[in-house]
Amino acid sequence: MKILICTGIYPPDIGGPAQYAKNIVEEFQKKGHVVWVSTYNFERKFPSGLRHLIFFFKTFLKTIKADFIIALDTYSAGLPAVILGKLFRKKVLLRIGGDFLWETYTARGGKLGLVDFYRSMPVLSLKEKIIYFFQKYIFKNSYAIFTTKWQKEIFEKVYPLRTNGVFVIENYYGEKVGGFEPREKKFIVAARSVNFKNLDFLRTIFDELVNEGRDLKLEIVSDVDYEIALEKIKGSYAAILISISDISPNFILDTIKTNKPFIMTKETGLFDRLEKVGIFVDPNNKEEIKSRIISFLDKKNYQEYVERIKGFNFTHSWSEIAQEFIDIYKNL
Repeated sequence: MKILICTGIYPPDIGGPAQYAKNIVEEFQKKGHVVWVSTYNFERKFPSGLRHLIFFFKTFLKTIKADFIIALDTYSAGLPAVILGKLFRKKVLLRIGGDFLWETYTARGGKLGLVDFYRSMPVLSLKEKIIYFFQKYIFKNSYAIFTTKWQKEIFEKVYPLRTNGVFVIENYYGEKVGGFEPREKKFIVAARSVNFKNLDFLRTIFDELVNEGRDLKLEIVSDVDYEIALEKIKGSYAAILISISDISPNFILDTIKTNKPFIMTKETGLFDRLEKVGIFVDPNNKEEIKSRIISFLDKKNYQEYVERIKGFNFTHSWSEIAQEFIDIYKNL
């Protein structure tokens, strides 16, 4: 098959979506398929709308040659991909790993998690209204592939998704790579410096615990190469992620690979898979978060969750993910 991958970022860019794109491209090629990648480069310096238009024209000829399109984000790559798909009557498989509308809302200070945001739908800014309009158009004219059932069920209530055209392909769960014996009680979070990751709140919590005399540290890792981040996770004591919402964070999945216990937000699509493996907290409840962190300082309790992580051996390979995309396309 001839497959076109449209993605907002791609290596050498840093980030989970870039790694995802790289790995499925490699798997498609291993399976004998021809793959083209269209991603943003110089056009990122242009304002929204103009950069979408540039991406549209640079992807034009690749679309003509492709059997179908896989778009790896909803808006930056998804919008031009869907328009091209309609123009050339090519099916577009839209992988939805986040929500650009909700992230834009949180970037201006919005505090609602993903569930409450769509349940109450606060007053949107003009920019958000435009994004919402285009997202409805994108979902209506593509085949939606979610990474979690949790997000799928949220979106089915508010977006015009295709009947019999909605799927779930879980994120990558890799083989265990092991970790190092921690030298100190250092909790780690690898996350972008964006509002919904709740990093300022997390810093406040750790500052309070240190001032109370607790023997622990917090390390925040942002914008570093994947291999560097993974090495830091391997050497950590535990992982913590208290995002307002976080659909399927790669950071937690990498933590599991290294057999490190974790505390994370309960506002996530990973809860169903990992409920008995880690600790889930209300991301707005300071006292609950503090008590869970303190519980990890107890050696017996900490070791119990280490063993839970070690006993979790579910995998979902890049080869399986690539094949699931192919199977979906063949059955449309």
